[in-house]
Amino acid sequence: MTSDMRSYIDILSKKGELAIVKKKVSTKFEIAAVTAKMDGSKALLFENVKNSKFRIVSNLVGTRKRFAYAVGAPENKIHEKVISAIKNASKPKIIQKPKFAENQSRDLFTLPIVTHFEKEPGPFITSAIIYTKNQEMGTQNSSFNRLLRLDKNHFSIRMVEGRHLHRTFVYAKEHGEDLKVAISIGVHPAVSIAGAYQADWGKDELEIANELLNKKLSLSRTPYSGMHVPSESEIIIEGRILKDKTHKEWMVEMLRTYDFKREQPVFELDRIYHRTNPIFHDVLAGFAEHQLLMGMPIEAKINKELKQVLPQTKNVVLTQGGCKWLHAVVQISKKRDSDAKKAIDATFSAHRSLKNVVVVDDDIDPSDPVAVEYAMATRFQADKDLVIISKVRGSSLDPSSDQKNLLTAKMGVDATKSSSKRAEGFEIAKIPGIEKMSLKNYLK
Repeated sequence: MTSDMRSYIDILSKKGELAIVKKKVSTKFEIAAVTAKMDGSKALLFENVKNSKFRIVSNLVGTRKRFAYAVGAPENKIHEKVISAIKNASKPKIIQKPKFAENQSRDLFTLPIVTHFEKEPGPFITSAIIYTKNQEMGTQNSSFNRLLRLDKNHFSIRMVEGRHLHRTFVYAKEHGEDLKVAISIGVHPAVSIAGAYQADWGKDELEIANELLNKKLSLSRTPYSGMHVPSESEIIIEGRILKDKTHKEWMVEMLRTYDFKREQPVFELDRIYHRTNPIFHDVLAGFAEHQLLMGMPIEAKINKELKQVLPQTKNVVLTQGGCKWLHAVVQISKKRDSDAKKAIDATFSAHRSLKNVVVVDDDIDPSDPVAVEYAMATRFQADKDLVIISKVRGSSLDPSSDQKNLLTAKMGVDATKSSSKRAEGFEIAKIPGIEKMSLKNYLK
C-alpha cells in the first residue's frame, strides 16, 4: 500500500485506469463536463488548467474497482477491510518535515477551484477534509465538508447540524471563540474514505485511515491550528471558522439536485501550503465518485450493524438509482417469515437517511436491479409484504420530503419467498452444464 495520492495515481496509470488530458481546460464547467462524460470509466488527470500551475485529478475512486485499490482489498472484501480498520484503528507516526510545506500562499485564488453546475453560486472545493479538535474528548475529528469560495480570504462551509464538525463549532461558539481548523485537499483515497465514514463521537478517523494503509500514514502538525494532518497532502489550508459570520449558499448534492439555500458559517484564511507541482482533487457532486465516497462507508456500517442484529444477513447494497444513499437492498438467508420485517426495521435504524429498503433471498443478487425487480415481481404481495412508515426523520437532501422539519415517508418491501407457498414455485430453473459452456465452440 502507498500513503499519498501521487503513488495511488501511479498505480491507476499502470493498471490502465487513468486517462490524461493534455488539452488546456477551464475550471468553469469544462472540467465538470469532461468528468461527467467519463462517469463510471477511468480517472482523469488534467495537466493543463487555464490560469493555474496546478494539475487537477477527478473521478479518482469513481468505480468499485478503484475503491478496492484504495483500501487494498478485493472488490468483494471492501466492507470487511473497512470494518476491520475501524475495529483495529491505530495511531499514525508523526514527522517534522511535511511535503505540503514546500510552498505557501495567502490567496484562495491560487487554487484551481472548479465551478460545476449552471445554477450553483460559485466555485466549490468538493474534496476537502476538515480537521479540528474535539474539545470534549481531547481527540481530533476529520470530516468531508464542501467549501464555496467567497473572496481571496473566505469560504462558506457546508456544515450539517448535529454532525461532529458542527458540534465542535457550536462548542467553540458557546465559549466565545472562533474554531481553528486545518483543511486537506489531495490525499490518498483511504484518508478520504475514513473521513467520509461517520465514526463514533471522539474517534479519530485518521487512525482508521492508517489501518487501511497498513500503518504507513504519516502526519505533521500544522503551525496555526495545531492539527495533525497527512504529511504528504497536496494542499493544506489553515484558518478559523468565524463564530459570528454566515453566508447564504446552496449546492448540488448527492441526488444531483440543487439543495435549498442555507445560512452557513464562514471560514477565514490564515495560509495555504502546497507541494511543488501540486495536484488538486475535484469530486463531481452527484456522480459516481461522490456517491461511492459517501455511500460505501455507510454501506459497510449497515452491513456490520445488520449482521449483528440478524446473523443470516448476507449482504447489503446501497443502490445506484437511490444515489448510494436513499435506497438499500438487503440479502438474507431467511429462516423465519418474520426475518424480512426484522431486516427492514434494522436497516432503517442503521442509516436514518434511507427511504426505501427491499429484502431479498440469498439466490437473488442484491447488486443486480433486474434480479431485485424479478424478486419483487414473483415474491412480493403489496397487501401483505409492504411496510410504510409515515412522518419520520429522513434525509434533508430529498426534495420530495418535508425538508424544513426533516420528515419523510419510508417504505420496506419483503421480496422474499413465503413459507406458506410451495417451495418449487420460487425455484429459478437451471440448465445443466451452462456454466462451463463457451459460445466460442458453437459460433465459429
